[in-house]
Amino acid sequence: MSRREASTPIERTFRTFLTDKGKGEGGSDGAYRRDAERELNRFLRWCRGNTPDPANASPPESWKGVVRDANPGGEGRDVRFADLDSTVFGDYARYLVVSGFANATVLTYYAYVASWCGWADAQGYVPRHYARESDAEDPLPESTGRRPGDQQAWSPEQRDRLTRYVDERASATLDAFGEIEVPADERGDPESEAVREKADARFTAYKRCRERALAYVLCYTGLRAAEFLDAPDDDRPGRNGIRWADVSLSDNNVTVYRKKQQWDEASLPDPVVGPLRRYRRLLDAPEDWPVFTTLHRPSLARHVTTGLRERGLSATEIDRQREGKPDLLVASEFGLDAPPALKPNGARRVLQRLCEAAEIAVDDDRHEYLAPHGGRRGMGEVMVREFGYAAAARYLDNSEEQVRQAYQHIEAAERADMATEALSNTDVRVRDDTGD
Repeated sequence: MSRREASTPIERTFRTFLTDKGKGEGGSDGAYRRDAERELNRFLRWCRGNTPDPANASPPESWKGVVRDANPGGEGRDVRFADLDSTVFGDYARYLVVSGFANATVLTYYAYVASWCGWADAQGYVPRHYARESDAEDPLPESTGRRPGDQQAWSPEQRDRLTRYVDERASATLDAFGEIEVPADERGDPESEAVREKADARFTAYKRCRERALAYVLCYTGLRAAEFLDAPDDDRPGRNGIRWADVSLSDNNVTVYRKKQQWDEASLPDPVVGPLRRYRRLLDAPEDWPVFTTLHRPSLARHVTTGLRERGLSATEIDRQREGKPDLLVASEFGLDAPPALKPNGARRVLQRLCEAAEIAVDDDRHEYLAPHGGRRGMGEVMVREFGYAAAARYLDNSEEQVRQAYQHIEAAERADMATEALSNTDVRVRDDTGD
């Protein structure tokens, strides 16, 4: 039997599809793979008639599945691609709708099965992408109405306003830090008022430069937050925040662990390099420290106290050091192990504060601030408009197909302009309306 005949049992293709979509060695890992496998198994049980279906059978327990052989022995065989069509997927959509899931969950669960159907279409098992035909999708609940172009993407004006604001804040604190003089005979004394004042000013400047560096990275690199921050519940190498050793300011690149689970060089455009360089100088952190450290006080307090105790300092001396300077500066000066990195939720809180302080208007029904993913999408818009889909895909580390799907509104607008121009050359009314 050919692998791509309509008589192929659908279950036989699940493993290959999941491997194609999976991560890690052999495509055996990844949240998407796990969730897709769960939903394909749900779909298979329904297709086999192994679950009650109140949407398509009365009583629900009488649901017999989708095997449509007329011969008496047909009920015993498994579900094949020949049994599928748009009606089957429409019935499955109805089944999900009445199963008690929220509308968004129904759309998500259906999308996993639809993705497999699209894959089967591309592989030649079915003649069309049945799951995305109108008959199949009609029973699905309304989506949030968010078309690809409706998702948050930072505009040039928002990038300009955000970067101008963080520039001004960082410059002011750097000036204040530079103006404080510590007498030579007091340097190194953590109990000196001048030393404490200088340390506090340095830490304030550090916080503002950290904000500025974060804003510039989000504005211009197109990096995913999980690629340079400490991704929660992800213990894979490279998902605990980029380190200064990963950054090459002279070569304008940073080594990151990509979504496809491999290390790659990502670009650092010129506007990002200056803020990162000034930020680096302010703390002079060790190479193995995260670029964006946490500033969560309890976490840093535990980190510094434990680190100094392991260095042999007494409790009295630890208190003396910590009273004289903020914990992060103490950790840096003593060369302690790397503190935890900033998490994506922490970055969101930073952006919320900045947007409120800078009075940046955001028209988004989900976020009233500039969310990290909007920075990536905004950079994608720039690359698509200036250099096309292929270049944008390389910059964003996505497939060209994914980029075309995500930014299809740009191509649609361009096609509309082309159509208007063409019609203005042939149709009098269009020419008059366009002012020709």
